[in-house]
Amino acid sequence: MKFGETFNEYLKGEQEKFLLQCSHVDYKRLKKVLKKCKVCHAAGEAAGADGGRFSNLKLADDTCQCKSCELCDDNFFTELEKETMEIVRCFRRKTRQLIYQHCSSGLQGYLRSMQSCFKSNKPVSVQEGMMLTDYITANAIAIRKLLKKYDKIHGSVNGKNFNMKMRAEHIELLHSPWLIELGAFYLNFPVSEIGESGEFFKQFSCDLSSSQPTITLVLSDDVKLEYGLTCAVCLDTVFHPYALGCGHLFCKACAVQSASLQVFDPMKMASRRSKCPLCREAGVYRNAVSMLELDLLLKTKCHGYWDERKSAENVEMNKQLRQYYDSQKLAFFYGATW
Repeated sequence: MKFGETFNEYLKGEQEKFLLQCSHVDYKRLKKVLKKCKVCHAAGEAAGADGGRFSNLKLADDTCQCKSCELCDDNFFTELEKETMEIVRCFRRKTRQLIYQHCSSGLQGYLRSMQSCFKSNKPVSVQEGMMLTDYITANAIAIRKLLKKYDKIHGSVNGKNFNMKMRAEHIELLHSPWLIELGAFYLNFPVSEIGESGEFFKQFSCDLSSSQPTITLVLSDDVKLEYGLTCAVCLDTVFHPYALGCGHLFCKACAVQSASLQVFDPMKMASRRSKCPLCREAGVYRNAVSMLELDLLLKTKCHGYWDERKSAENVEMNKQLRQYYDSQKLAFFYGATW
C-alpha cells in the first residue's frame, strides 16, 4: 500500500476524534501541487513542439531539471511551513498537558491521587500518549516524503534545505524535547500497569549505565531516534534536566551557571543575550522546557546517582542563598547609613 493511502487511512481510523482537534499535513493536496508543476508541463510541451530538441532534459515520468519553481515554492513551502508550525504547537500543547497531569505534585497531585482512588485514569493516559506518538510520527514521515518528492521532481536540494531550515528554526517534528518527554513517560510506567499496550512499549528503551547514557525511540520501521543524556557542561548524566529553546539538554544548575544566574533562579531570568553553552544560539533560555518525565526516569533508574547529585546541589544552593542574603544585608545597611 502506498504511503498516501496509509496516511489517509490513519486520518480516518480509530483516532479520528482525536485528530479532529489537531492540525495535520494536507498530504494529498500538497502532492497535487507538485504534480501540477507548470515548469514541468512547459518543458514537456516545448520538448514535443520542438521535435525533440529538448530531449536532453530527461523528462522521464514527472521529473524535470529545473532548480526551483515559482508556483511550487509559493504554494508548497509556504503551506508546508504553516502546517508544520501548527502541528508543533498542537503536539507541544497536548504532550505538556499529559506530562503535567502525570507528574503533578502538591495540591494538584493530591487531587489527582484522590481521583484515582475512585477511577483509574492510567489506561486513558497511556492511550493518549500512544495517539500522540502516532500523530507526530505519521506527520513527520509525510513531510519527509513530500520534501523528497519535491527534490526528485525539480532535480534540486531545496527540499533538503527546507528541512534544515525547519531544524534551525526548531520546528522539525522529530527534534522536539517533548518527544523525549513522551518516551520517558512510557518508560516510567511499571510493567504491571502496561496491560495490553505491552508490545507498543517495547519501542522505547534507555541505557543509563554506560558512559554515554541514551534514550531510544523506535517510532516506525525506518524512524529510530537516539537522544544523548549527557550534559555538555559537566559531562555527566543530566540532573534536573532542562531543554533550551535550541533543543540541547543540560542540568539545570549547569544551564543557569552558563547564563550567570544562581542555582535557585528561574530560567526566565536569563538575559536575552545568554547563549546555549553548546551551539551558542542566543535567546534560548526564555522558552526552556523542564524535563519532568526524564527527571523522574533518572530518579527511578539511577537512584544512588540522583541522591548524590541532589545532596551536592542542595549544598551549593544553600551556599549561594547565604551569599545572596549577606549581600542584600550589606546593601540595605550601607543604603540606610548613607
